[in-house]
Formats: sequence, structure tokens, C-alpha cells
Amino acid sequence: MSAAEYLSTCEEAGKNPLHAGIMTGISYLVTVVLLIIPYFVMDNALTALLATLVIAVLIIFLFTFYISVAKGTPFKRRCVEMTAISLGVAILNFGIGFIVKQTFGIGET
Repeated sequence: MSAAEYLSTCEEAGKNPLHAGIMTGISYLVTVVLLIIPYFVMDNALTALLATLVIAVLIIFLFTFYISVAKGTPFKRRCVEMTAISLGVAILNFGIGFIVKQTFGIGET
């Protein structure tokens, strides 16, 4: 993520690619840590999954709020759009993982 941000920012005049890459990397790491914490502190995988989804929606809400204030963009539509896309990707990945698990018998004892 940092490398992609660095490269994309190199093409934008007046922006510091190194700073953009570092900030993106830090944001990415913090987000990943927040999303995996429930799996380390909860015994039930389903409860951890639900907690992770709540955390993800909260992160999206806070990020969208920040952007809407900083850039003066509409909040509600953008927040709903980002949440729908993120949860849609999560559901798609869960479905693919479920199919792979069933197909290859992964995790069965």
C-alpha cells in the first residue's frame, strides 16, 4: 500500500511522495491491527468476526467524516457507498474462503 501510494503521488505536482507513502503505510498497519485484535481477545470466531465488522464500519465512518470535513464533501452518501463496497468485498472473500474450505476439506478433523 505504501509503495502504491508513493508511486501514485510521484505523478502529482506539489505533493511529497515519501510522506504520502509513510502515512499510508502507518494507516494501513493501524487498521490491520484494529481489525485482527478481536481474534486474539475473543474465544468465539463468530463473535470476533462480528466485532471486526463493527470496527471496520467505525473506521469507515471516522475516515469518511474526516474527509467530508477536510474537503467539504457530502458525508452520508459517501459513507454508505464506502461501507457497502467494503462489506461487499468482505462477504465475497468470506464466500470464496468457504468454497475453498469445502472443496479442499480444509479445517475438518
